[in-house]
Amino acid sequence: MKEFSLIDTYFKSVKYKRKDVLIGIGDDCAITQIPPGQALATTTDTLVSGVHFLADAPPRAIAQKAIAVNLSDLAAMGAEPAWISLSLTLPAIDETWLEEFSRGIQESTEYYSIELIGGDTVQGPLAITITAQGFVAPEQALTRSGAKPGDFLYVTGTLGDAGLGLDLLLNNIELPDPEHSGFLLKRLYYPTPRVFAGTSLRRVANACIDISDGLVADLKHILHASQCGAMLQLDKLPLSEAMVQSVDIHNAYRYALSGGDDYELLFSVSEEHKNSVDRALACCNVPVTCIGQLNGMSGKVNLRLHNQPYDFIDTGYEHFAPSSLLATTKDPQ
Repeated sequence: MKEFSLIDTYFKSVKYKRKDVLIGIGDDCAITQIPPGQALATTTDTLVSGVHFLADAPPRAIAQKAIAVNLSDLAAMGAEPAWISLSLTLPAIDETWLEEFSRGIQESTEYYSIELIGGDTVQGPLAITITAQGFVAPEQALTRSGAKPGDFLYVTGTLGDAGLGLDLLLNNIELPDPEHSGFLLKRLYYPTPRVFAGTSLRRVANACIDISDGLVADLKHILHASQCGAMLQLDKLPLSEAMVQSVDIHNAYRYALSGGDDYELLFSVSEEHKNSVDRALACCNVPVTCIGQLNGMSGKVNLRLHNQPYDFIDTGYEHFAPSSLLATTKDPQ
């Protein structure tokens, strides 16, 4: 099978179609149409075998995660996803692998109402690059730089599950209750981008980011961009039942603070809009938790446990750091 027959067989037939795609797969470029009054939001992420996923990870999971991490970026900006492009690097053509991978693409495009509009396939070490595009009114786009001292900090969902799932996958930990394994591995393999929550926060949040490298690491991006500091209440961190029943509380805090791959939203809200958060997210079917507050201590994260100082030095995952390979790190993204 050659490149163009591969594309025709596994990707041109992806069925979900949007009316704003005038020309899709099959020409040198896709031609798309942006709705009036909207701006185009664009993001790109690459997943590399051995860095972001294990070589034997299920291909359906790889496909869905590659899309999810991009949609999570759009959600953090308050953008509604529309189109994706795929660049797929393969060491060899494995038709069974491609069948499962393309099924994952199909399921995600249908679920999130997005269309695959083009891309590329090349030979080389396994890697998947997705470019996702979506719409947001320019005046409603969420950024990292809009936070202000006094804002309250919120997160969606629960924290640390993917990091614990990775340690489980790498045999770094044994769970006392095996029934939790499925939940934790699902959180690692199939993250849920909070797309609806992101669009719902456009009129409520001052700043927003998705949690990909760990809560503390990603919070610092907001603090740097907004010239703020933060106080986090560890006893307020949302932890899943699988987490609290699998590790002691201090390890649970470690996973919640520095575990990567959660893809939850971290956002700040002024006191004026604090009472609007639950109402804004009421239809999103995702829990939201207030975990702290911003202050004027630029760049500093102050951790408190039951109103007492709490020491913590793990800052999350960073590419090009010595421990950035998946096989040697507990925080893959």
